[in-house]
Amino acid sequence: MTMKNTNKPKSQKVIPINKTKGIAGSKKGNTSERRCVGCRQMVDKRELVRIVRNTDGDFSIDETKKAAGRGAYLCKNADCVAAAIKNRGLDRSFKGKVPSYIYDGIAGKI
Repeated sequence: MTMKNTNKPKSQKVIPINKTKGIAGSKKGNTSERRCVGCRQMVDKRELVRIVRNTDGDFSIDETKKAAGRGAYLCKNADCVAAAIKNRGLDRSFKGKVPSYIYDGIAGKI
């Protein structure tokens, strides 16, 4: 008479791993970085100016960084604004022409 093995292996808990953030749900190293359209560097979101095109097609400078619409980010220095104008970074980001008053408003924020 043969006896069956009744010891079943315990099931292991499966933790999904996100390749960009590590273990899912991990709070460690949670920084939100965005790419500046002027210098093309990754910078912390709080150090950037956000420009928004809303659903009506109007552009504005977003002080709260939470406005609805397509957003693009610029560093708060004159070199990045000049580079964004030269390489048409905002135009490329919004896939259309950005009015000049936006660039003037950004220069006023610096």
